[in-house]
Amino acid sequence: MTFAQWLISRLRTHGAYMGKMDDAEGRAVIEALQRFQQAKGLPVTGKADQATVDALRADPKSDSNIVTILPQKVPAEPIWMREARRFMGLKEVAGSASNPTIIGWAKRLGGWVAGFYTNDDIPWCGLFVSNVLATTLPKEFLPTNPLGALNWRTFGSEVSPAPGAILVFAREGGGHVGFYVGEDQTHFHVLGGNQSNMVSITRVDKSRLVTGGVRWPKTGEAPVGGRVLLSPSGAPVSKSEV
Repeated sequence: MTFAQWLISRLRTHGAYMGKMDDAEGRAVIEALQRFQQAKGLPVTGKADQATVDALRADPKSDSNIVTILPQKVPAEPIWMREARRFMGLKEVAGSASNPTIIGWAKRLGGWVAGFYTNDDIPWCGLFVSNVLATTLPKEFLPTNPLGALNWRTFGSEVSPAPGAILVFAREGGGHVGFYVGEDQTHFHVLGGNQSNMVSITRVDKSRLVTGGVRWPKTGEAPVGGRVLLSPSGAPVSKSEV
């Protein structure tokens, strides 16, 4: 059982969540967390912090401190990183057809993006990051043009590398954006979309990181830990991001 499944199950047990039982910690879960926190006299943040998780472990009938189901600790990775991992292995469709999941991200973002993004041959690393953040942090301000990877260099706040940080890279003819997993001596390990036409973890040369290109959402939970040192053999080197 994943943390998301446990969280949704406990919110439903406490009568705070009436949505689908799945792995997605989206807006319905945020609203359920707010309802639960308000009922329990906790700070109403909509985030599954440790105090909220501990309260969810209690038996709602007796309000006792009974341990229910593991996991019971807040995961080290932020919510948007866990959402991003759900799409690992998703691929675009070669030729004139498109992956409906990728097109669906554009439709959910709405506005000009929905009308413009109609084929997954259009670079979609920024669309992937946008979808993940919009799903898990609905109050977060995204770049005006989230499809332009380099526009993410002014997103949120500048931070030091930590799991879930948004990394912005330059490439010939444009840029690339994805999430920090870790790093080795020469490369960042990046969870991103449109990496060899799929969602994957690949190694991106550190020299490509733009100035101020490590960002963190202003409405997200605080970074946990810092740099994560990984083996160079842990992921392939990025060869294509278009």
